[in-house]
Amino acid sequence: MTPPDRSLAEYWPIFGLRLATPELTLTPLQDEDLVEVLDVVLAGIHDPAQMPFALAWTDAPREELVPSSLRFYWNTRASSTPQAWTVPFVVRAGAQVVGVQDLSGRAFAVTRTVSTGSWLGAAFHRRGWGTEMRSAVVQFAFDHLKAQRAESGAFVDNAASLRVSEKLGYSDNGTRVAERRPGERAVEQRLVLEPGAMVRQGWAVQVRGLPACQSFFGI
Repeated sequence: MTPPDRSLAEYWPIFGLRLATPELTLTPLQDEDLVEVLDVVLAGIHDPAQMPFALAWTDAPREELVPSSLRFYWNTRASSTPQAWTVPFVVRAGAQVVGVQDLSGRAFAVTRTVSTGSWLGAAFHRRGWGTEMRSAVVQFAFDHLKAQRAESGAFVDNAASLRVSEKLGYSDNGTRVAERRPGERAVEQRLVLEPGAMVRQGWAVQVRGLPACQSFFGI
């Protein structure tokens, strides 16, 4: 049995990273978070009549959605290297899991570019948390990892995501056409943000545990 004063962060330091905002905490997803994360997923994260994601993963029936989600998160962790990494941050309001906010980098030491993606449980929409959690990881990237560019994207009918990008100061960066659901054509608006253009929200993200895991990010 592991002594109570020890954790896996001793050997996988990214698990010791913590971001805090006025209302939320963001921590890298661990196995002990997965039950709560899946509960939120299964409760619904968007109107089934709409599809905000490039991969229509939430259309899958429960018997496929659960194992596919587990494989995705386990594979994301296992495949992350300093050259190509993704951190899925579990987002909590108090003790309640409300969503997941991803931050990714490829050849980050050279490109100084990150990308983001996220989902928020449907029960937690329209509280400003989508903006707050994206602002948290982008501030972390710019102010602590010294990123010079943050990229994102949303389908043109995903007004909520586009509004988050607008509030934070992103600018348009072209479009691409994708098959969203089988046989469904959709246009994605690509977006980009640089540090000097970011619209700060009146607070600074609080970061704990970065020195121990800097090598995870290739810096």
